[in-house]
Amino acid sequence: MEYGCIAKKLGHSYSADIHGMIGGYDYILQEVSEDELDSFMKKRDFKGINVTIPYKKDVLPYLDEIDSEAKEIGSVNTVVNREGKLYGYNTDILGMSALLEYADISVSERSVLILGTGGTSVMAQIMCKKLGAKDITVVSRRAVGGAVSYLDAMKNHSGSHVIINTTPVGMYPDNYAEPPIQLSGFTHLEAVVDAIYNPDSTRLVIEAKKRGIKAVGGLYMLVAQAVYASEKFRDTKIDRSEILRIYNAIRRTKLNIALTGMPASGKSTIGMAVARMLNRRFVDTDIEIEKRTGTKISEIFKTGGEERFRDIETDVIRNISRENGLVISTGGGAILRDENVEALRLNSKVFFLDRDLNWLKPTKDRPTASDFEAMKKRYEERYPRYVSTADEVIRPGESVENNAKMIAERFLK
Repeated sequence: MEYGCIAKKLGHSYSADIHGMIGGYDYILQEVSEDELDSFMKKRDFKGINVTIPYKKDVLPYLDEIDSEAKEIGSVNTVVNREGKLYGYNTDILGMSALLEYADISVSERSVLILGTGGTSVMAQIMCKKLGAKDITVVSRRAVGGAVSYLDAMKNHSGSHVIINTTPVGMYPDNYAEPPIQLSGFTHLEAVVDAIYNPDSTRLVIEAKKRGIKAVGGLYMLVAQAVYASEKFRDTKIDRSEILRIYNAIRRTKLNIALTGMPASGKSTIGMAVARMLNRRFVDTDIEIEKRTGTKISEIFKTGGEERFRDIETDVIRNISRENGLVISTGGGAILRDENVEALRLNSKVFFLDRDLNWLKPTKDRPTASDFEAMKKRYEERYPRYVSTADEVIRPGESVENNAKMIAERFLK
């Protein structure tokens, strides 16, 4: 290995994609078990590595020199081999500082709650001190080591201005875990920062945005720390504009495109065209439901009723939405359940295909839109919901290719 990333598990990592976009060297992901770590580090058979959970502290004894900031934090995420000597750095603090600047979030003279007590928490505490936070409170499941409990945080620190989540709660594949803290009681909250980058927006971030609170996930931080690590690897300077370029490119690659709209509005046809155009996998949730059950949707409605169908649909949407880089066509009523909308928004940009009612053609195999009157009723009931749950509203024309091109361009801009 020349350059790469080591961890116990790396199935969710974006690091190879990011370093590939930085360019100029090969970068591989290597899972290392706890039993293998000692041998790997003693061999020193690399030029530079990133180190992530759970080895950021475990590698410290193998290093010949540790940067002063990494010493203060007590962990490293970057190790460089220079003529057989290992040098350790922590670029996470630069990455999180860059994230705050990108999101226009200030901790200066603010009361900050930091959720979690691990290495990322320690890094965030040091960063907030350096950036002039008024006070910093660490929150843990157990009130030990100076940390307060979550109950205490909600009861006695409701005036906090910024919450930073450094716990893994809500991280892939547990995207739908309850947020680590409820935001309803925080009356002065200005911003929420979540170090998690997969999914794109955690439930904590989504909840904050619903409340009109500035909120951001951790992808920009991940990209920024990688750029700073690459500088250490190759002893060079990289233009800071590269962080934003790579962030935008990675985000577009990983985000799903979800299409919503009335039955017969062209979601599947247009979705397949978008998938071909962007070289993505296309998934139709209705088809997935029929594959899973071995039953036509009309039969599910007949034998189990609409509620049974909606339960299956929700489970399918939740599973599909965990994945990255898909084009997803949803059923006409998918937006009726909040949990479906939230699942899509965790990792997707949602486009509503706003077809005129007169363009829609009812068919007998559509359980809730089998004739024009049923179609009209559904349209009037659902239209406000379609609009309010979409990131973008598309007015499709006749040409499938032009419609697909319009969606692709809006997604990529």
